[in-house]
Amino acid sequence: MQLVFATHNPGKLQEVREILAPKYEVLGLTDLNDHEEIIEDADTLEGNAIIKAETVWRRHGMNCFSDDTGLEIAALNGAPGVYSARYAGPQKSSEDNMDKVLHELNDKNDRSAQFRTVMALQWNGKTELFEGIVKGQIAEGRSGSKGFGYDPVFIPEGYNISFAEMDAQLKNSMSHRGRAMEKLIKFLLDQA
Repeated sequence: MQLVFATHNPGKLQEVREILAPKYEVLGLTDLNDHEEIIEDADTLEGNAIIKAETVWRRHGMNCFSDDTGLEIAALNGAPGVYSARYAGPQKSSEDNMDKVLHELNDKNDRSAQFRTVMALQWNGKTELFEGIVKGQIAEGRSGSKGFGYDPVFIPEGYNISFAEMDAQLKNSMSHRGRAMEKLIKFLLDQA
């Protein structure tokens, strides 16, 4: 059975293919020759994930899933949240985003935060949502060179190193995206 993951990211796509094989053939947007931008203009992670999955369903008539992720910082009232990728501006610079977060937390004692991923699955015309959360703290500075986005400043609960200092296997074993993906996979395997 074919299933579309609404992404152009080859790393994400390969990971999902390995997990869902052989029951599902997972296609990315590039496999469908779909390079048209999907406008994510909702004000929630759930909304953006649904927009992507429903857009692919409308364009291609295929079961599809998508994700949206945000970093939610308590002392910043949940910001950057749904605006995480473009927090410091439309250039979507991870360095600029981390600089802005670190600057805004300069005088704050509470550095608690969480990464939250919402996956939307468009399945036979119905939408299913799956959420994954990992709690932690924002470090006082960057450390590590692995991962992407805010990984160098996020220290998950129970650890004293950032996501960017962890190998991929350790990070994926506890990550927000991994936790949401586990729920989605359980749903899919129950359908097969």
